[in-house]
Amino acid sequence: MIAKISGGKDTAGLIRYLFDTKKAKDHTDPHLVASWDGFAPDPGRADNFDATRKLLVADLDLHVKQARRLGHAPEKHTWHCSIRAAETDRHLSDEEWADIARRVVAATGIAPDGDPDGCRWVAVRHAPDHIHIAATRVRADLRTARHWNDYLTADRELAAIEKEYGLFQVARGDRTAAKRPTRAEQEKARRAGHDKTARERLRTTVRTAVAAASTIEEFVDLLGHIDGVLVEVVHFPSGDVRGYKVAVADDVQGPIWYSGSKLAPDLSLPKIQERLASMGPQPTSQSGTRRPNPWHQATAAAECIPHHLDQVDDQASQAHLAAFGETLDALLLVTPQAVRPQLREAATSFERATRSRIHAEHHHARALRGAVRAMLREPAPKDGAVLAMFLDAAILVVIAAARWHQLHHHDQQVAAAHQTLLHLKAAYGQAAAAPLAALAQRRPPQKTVDQHIRHLHQTVPVHAEQVVEDPAFGALTAALDKAEAAGHDPQQLLQQAADQRALDDADSPARVLTWRIQRLSARPAPSARARAAQARSATAQHTGASVPTAAAPAPQQPAQARPRSR
Repeated sequence: MIAKISGGKDTAGLIRYLFDTKKAKDHTDPHLVASWDGFAPDPGRADNFDATRKLLVADLDLHVKQARRLGHAPEKHTWHCSIRAAETDRHLSDEEWADIARRVVAATGIAPDGDPDGCRWVAVRHAPDHIHIAATRVRADLRTARHWNDYLTADRELAAIEKEYGLFQVARGDRTAAKRPTRAEQEKARRAGHDKTARERLRTTVRTAVAAASTIEEFVDLLGHIDGVLVEVVHFPSGDVRGYKVAVADDVQGPIWYSGSKLAPDLSLPKIQERLASMGPQPTSQSGTRRPNPWHQATAAAECIPHHLDQVDDQASQAHLAAFGETLDALLLVTPQAVRPQLREAATSFERATRSRIHAEHHHARALRGAVRAMLREPAPKDGAVLAMFLDAAILVVIAAARWHQLHHHDQQVAAAHQTLLHLKAAYGQAAAAPLAALAQRRPPQKTVDQHIRHLHQTVPVHAEQVVEDPAFGALTAALDKAEAAGHDPQQLLQQAADQRALDDADSPARVLTWRIQRLSARPAPSARARAAQARSATAQHTGASVPTAAAPAPQQPAQARPRSR
C-alpha cells in the first residue's frame, strides 16, 4: 500500500472532489466507510446530495471556525491522505478499509487512539482499490494537530497492515534515494525528445565524473569539459568553496541549475570530498618495475567484496558498495559501444543500492578506487577477456549486495540489486561470448583434458561434475593448458581460484574458474623453490600437519626456507 499526503485551504473543495462522479471517471460509488465518530453525514448515501455535502463540510470545519475566531487557525487547515492498494491485492471490504483509515489517522497524530479531542476526519471510498482520508487539522481543544513526519508514520503503519492483511508488501525506502523527477520535468524532457529528464542526465554525468576524478579540482575540470553541461563553483564570502551546481547547456528556457545535493544525497560537495580524500595519493609507476594490470587489480578487489560483506563491519561494507557503484559508472568510459547500453542501465539501477542509512568509511575501499582510476588512465583494452573477467566478478558482487541489503531490511536497495543483476548478466553475455569461443577453439588433447578433470575432482569435488558438463568447460581446459605452458601448476591454480570465493552463487562455475585462471596465470610463474614450498603448504593443510620452517625445523630434517608470500 502507498500513501500520499497533502494539505490545503478548502474543505468544501476537497469534499466536492472526493464525491464527484462526473469529471473523475474512476469515482464510481463514492461513500463514507469511516469517520471521526461513526455518525458523520454521508452524501453518497443521502437522498439530498447537495444538502448533505454542505452539512458534512460544516461539521468538519466546526473547530476550524472556532479557532479562526480566536485568531490561531492554521492557514492550510485541511489534511488529505490517499491510500492505494497494489494491483495484485484482493479487493478489501468497506469494514477493512475503515479499520485501515482509523489506524492511519491514529498513527499520524490526526486522531490518536483514546484521545477525545482528536481532529475530525472522514474516509471516502470511491473506487475498489483505494480510499481518501479528509481531515481538518484543528482539534476539539482548538489546538493544531501534531502530525510531523506523517508520511513516515503512515508508511510504517501501512507496512504492518500489509503483513497482517496478507497484502503485497511494498519495497520501502530509508529516505536516501535520489529525488524523483517531477511530472513537469518528465513532460519537458518528452517535448524535447529525451527519454531522461535533465536532472537524471546530470546525475549520471556527475557520477561518472566522480568515478574518474582523483581530486576536487580534477572533478570540476572534467565536468567543465563535457559537452552540453554547464558547471559553476559556488564560494562563501571568504572565498572558500561552498559547493557546485550544474545545468544542461541546451535548455531552450535557459539553464536550470541543480546543486549536487539536489541530484542525489551522495553528490553534494562534502560527500564527494570525503570519498576522494579517502583514496590517498595515487601511486606513481617506477622505472624498471613491472606494472600490474589495473583491470586485474580491479577484478581482484571486486572479488573480495562478497567476503567483506560477510563481515560485521557495516561501515566498511557500505564503503565497498559505494566504490563498486563508482566502478560501474567508470566502465562506461572504457568499454566497447556494444555493451554500453546494458552497463549504463546496470550502473543506473545499482546507484540506488550504493546508499543507505549506514555511514560509509570510504578508506576501506581504497584498493578498488585506485585500480579504477588507473584503469581509466590507460587505453581501452582490445582484448574483451579482461572486461568479461571483471563482469563475471561483478555479478557475484551484486548477488552478495542483494543478500547484504536483505539482511539489513533495505527493501529498495534489494530491488535495485536484482534489477542490476539482469543488466549485468546481459552485458556479460555479450562481452564473454567472443573470448570464450576463442579459448574453446584451443581446447587441449583429451589426455590433457582428463588430467584437468582429475585436478577438478581433487580441488572442487562438490562442483566438479557441474564444471565438466558446463558449456564453458572447453575454455577452462584451454586456460589451464595455457597457464601450464607458462610454467604454472594447473592444480595449484585451480586450488587458488577455488579458494578465492565459493562457487555456490555462480551460474556457470566453469566460466568463473576460467576468468580466475586467466588472471592468476597472468602473474609470473613461481620458481621451482616457490612451487615446492607451495606444495608443502598444501599438503600440510590437507593433513593438518604444521609446515616446517627455519625457526622450528622438523626433527631429523634440514631446515627449510619459509614459503614466500605472493
